[in-house]
Amino acid sequence: MSLGEKRCVPCEGGVPALDSEQITALSKQLPDWRAAPDGVSLERTFRFASYHQVMAFVNAVAWVAHREDHHPDLAVHYDHVVVRYSTHAIGGLSENDFICAAKVSALI
Repeated sequence: MSLGEKRCVPCEGGVPALDSEQITALSKQLPDWRAAPDGVSLERTFRFASYHQVMAFVNAVAWVAHREDHHPDLAVHYDHVVVRYSTHAIGGLSENDFICAAKVSALI
């Protein structure tokens, strides 16, 4: 099953963050996303022709976040949005971050 077909599972902590090998394997499915070297976050910049498109995208990302109950950090600018995922409860990356990143990529 692809990342985009999976659903997030609740994470309240108490589980280890993904290790570098797991991050590398999952990253191969998301070539436009960049994992931080320390394995704490996953990010991608999305560029748009207008602010209206930026805001439509942000609203769509909010819908994904609500549906999956996993929320990114967003940096909203006039012509681009930086989407950053991290599972704060475990201080690193979980499969949920990659699942949501795949769903956000599918919005484009």
